Amino acid sequence: MIEALQLFHFLRPWLLLAIPVAVLLWLLVRRASGTAGPEAQGIAPHLAAALTVGAPKTRRIQPIDGVLLAAVLLALAAAGPTWSRVPNPLVADTAPLVVALKVTDSMQTPDLAPTRADRARFKILDLIDRRAGARTALVAYAGTAHRVAPLTEDPNILRPLLEGLSPATMPVEGQDAGAALGLASDILAKAGTAGAVLFVLDDLDPSDIAAFNATTDPPRPPVLFLVMLPEAQTLAQLDRIEDATVVHVTPDDRDIARIERKVRAAYAAALAGDDRLQWNDRGWLLAWPAALLAMLWFRRGWTMRWGFAGALALGLGLPAPARADGWADWFLTADQQGMVAYRNKAFARAAELFVDPQWRGYAMYRAGQYAEAAEVFARLDSAEAAFAEGNARMRNREYRPAIAAFETALTRRPDYPEAQHNLEVARATVEYVETTREQSDTGEDSGIGADDVVFDNEEARGTETQIEAEDKDAAPLSADQWLSSIDTDMTDFLRSRFLLENAGAGQ
Repeated sequence: MIEALQLFHFLRPWLLLAIPVAVLLWLLVRRASGTAGPEAQGIAPHLAAALTVGAPKTRRIQPIDGVLLAAVLLALAAAGPTWSRVPNPLVADTAPLVVALKVTDSMQTPDLAPTRADRARFKILDLIDRRAGARTALVAYAGTAHRVAPLTEDPNILRPLLEGLSPATMPVEGQDAGAALGLASDILAKAGTAGAVLFVLDDLDPSDIAAFNATTDPPRPPVLFLVMLPEAQTLAQLDRIEDATVVHVTPDDRDIARIERKVRAAYAAALAGDDRLQWNDRGWLLAWPAALLAMLWFRRGWTMRWGFAGALALGLGLPAPARADGWADWFLTADQQGMVAYRNKAFARAAELFVDPQWRGYAMYRAGQYAEAAEVFARLDSAEAAFAEGNARMRNREYRPAIAAFETALTRRPDYPEAQHNLEVARATVEYVETTREQSDTGEDSGIGADDVVFDNEEARGTETQIEAEDKDAAPLSADQWLSSIDTDMTDFLRSRFLLENAGAGQ
């Protein structure tokens, strides 16, 4: 709430000048309506008021008061109040989060039942479930830091990896939180979306404080700390980290709720600082109370001016916007209805409702209609539209048209790092596809494959190979037996992977 108040402003502040004009007219009408008629000579004023035909009755609240309030609300709405920006429709509308989990022997302490590590896993899973649809990555660190999982929206990917983490999986003992911060920052930088880093830990080496306070370009993402210690214990060294949010673990979900609020606030602040994004005009929120006030004109004793009735009839006589239907036509335009559907993640419906071509293309993209979205973006002449067209064609595996679209985006806006990055990815993809196709024709090893199977072009092709079953008499496994035979323990896998990463880093 505080962050929203700090960002609050009007997109069209000059329209606020209509408010003093409305107040001035209200004063004039009020004064005119309160003026008494000609005084009757020789009759007391209170008797004259009773005997005068058509004498105005005094009201505390008059129709003109409702008109003033409605006019003020409409002026505020027209001025465009806003406190947040519209997120990029091509990326998730929630902040990505990188969770850095400390995996050391101290996390096995049972002062938080069952252990600090187990409680940390429970809290991380609760946070992931609470952030349904948001992307979350996982980093584990001890003496070294390792990416356990990239940013993903699927909690089922993170759950077995979390359960497989233990001090035995880490190749080096220690607690290098600075390395974990660098790795988490790289993950968010590659994502291209503002996010935050959550450290789940029970201790912090004082030598790592400098890494958190270091000035970097771009600045480091917001950092939060979930302290896995009993309530009576604190980490004093965290107070020396600038702009750090420290949350102590609680028996209930208050800690998770606070973390979620802080992540959302950090995301909103990051969006507010991105000048490439449009401000979200919230003036439509004030149109509803203004409409309710207008309904007072239908009450008995409240005059409904013919001018207002004519304006209302004129408004109802206008043709309805295309694609809008039902009762919503009375209150929302087609684009507003499309935005409601878009925010409710009904992207296919939003694509049908939107009149604005750019937003219609965004909705088609999110609905998986990549070919249709690319055609819509191709008809627009902005750098953002060309960038979106390239993304849609990449999703549709049209790599060469995607390259052309990204090049167009860079021509229209040379300083466009996202388009430059995607252009390099598209070119690398085309090069890999062509190389793989050529090598598959000659039988050469492409160097990349599901199982790294290499065929000799002269000897392996055209020869017969006999494959014998290991045991012809063995009964086939049932589906349940086959599933139960699968080893889902990720401990050995993570240990081997971390050892290889550490060995590769040392070379």
